[in-house]
Amino acid sequence: MHHHEKLAFLKFFLVYFISIALLILAAGYFYFQQMQNHLLKEEEFSLIEYARHIKMGRPLDKYSGEYHYTFKNIPKYIDIKNFSLGETEFSKLLPMNKKGKYLQVFKSKKSFNEKRFSLQQKIIAIQILLLLVFAYISYILAKNALQPLRESILTLDKFAKDLIHDLNTPVTSMQLNMKLIEKIPQLHNTKALIRLKKSINNISELHENLTILLQEETFQIHSQNICPLIQEVAEIQKTLYPDITFQIKCTAFKAKINKHAMKQILQNILSNACKYNKKDGYVKIYHKNNALYIEDNGKGIKEPEKIFERSYSDENSSGLGLDIVKRLAYAMDIKIVVQKNEPAGTRFVLTLP
Repeated sequence: MHHHEKLAFLKFFLVYFISIALLILAAGYFYFQQMQNHLLKEEEFSLIEYARHIKMGRPLDKYSGEYHYTFKNIPKYIDIKNFSLGETEFSKLLPMNKKGKYLQVFKSKKSFNEKRFSLQQKIIAIQILLLLVFAYISYILAKNALQPLRESILTLDKFAKDLIHDLNTPVTSMQLNMKLIEKIPQLHNTKALIRLKKSINNISELHENLTILLQEETFQIHSQNICPLIQEVAEIQKTLYPDITFQIKCTAFKAKINKHAMKQILQNILSNACKYNKKDGYVKIYHKNNALYIEDNGKGIKEPEKIFERSYSDENSSGLGLDIVKRLAYAMDIKIVVQKNEPAGTRFVLTLP
């Protein structure tokens, strides 16, 4: 399952499951309140029945030690609906025949607390069971709902792979012919040849970007020294941009990466650092702790916060390169921050795992 598929699946599952879970929890809460009120009514009625036995002089053998009573003289009127909940027992006042005399009956809350606890346990058990059932239903619904999306993605992936495969031959042919043309003395270092070389390099980079991007879900990550990769990519850029000075301070910098994906990230960042740099500009590459810094003194970026958006481009480029950088970095758990390199230029900070 692709990363975006996992996100879509997770969102659908969570929205449906959380909605149902809230309904189940709310229903359980209101049912508990209703049943608790019912239990309180039962306790009140049991006190009334106990008081009736006392008034009529009937035996109190069937009433356990939970019950007891007392007589009180209260001059003011007491509402017949009175029912008190103390910390350890319930109580109720009932009027006697004589004015101002009341019978106060009591009952321990022990049996009530046991019934309420038993009710809580049953409701919680039922809620857990329902949550498990609806979690499974949510999983099935999310999986089925995303099936058409998955089929469309697989179709697009297959088309993209076929397209890239078909582009291998013309791209390789252009690169080989470019090398042959470079050997012609009359065309050596001409503006037309330099422009053609850069255009072919851009096409080659785009081809490599798409190739690596299609491997995003399957590439392996290993701990390795990235300094040789930096040197390799920098040498490629030096041949394309001989006016740019590279200052590299990197001898041993190990990180958990995929070699091909990391090389493509470096290729895209360094390519932009050179492409949008000024004449006789520089590119600095160094590392501190687990962060890699790539700085240039070029034109800079007007809106650094938008640089990784697919539609963003300062210089009418496709904008695909940095979008791919973001996706490959995310797949390797690399955090990228873009800053302005004062007084001019751009700084990329890559925090590697």
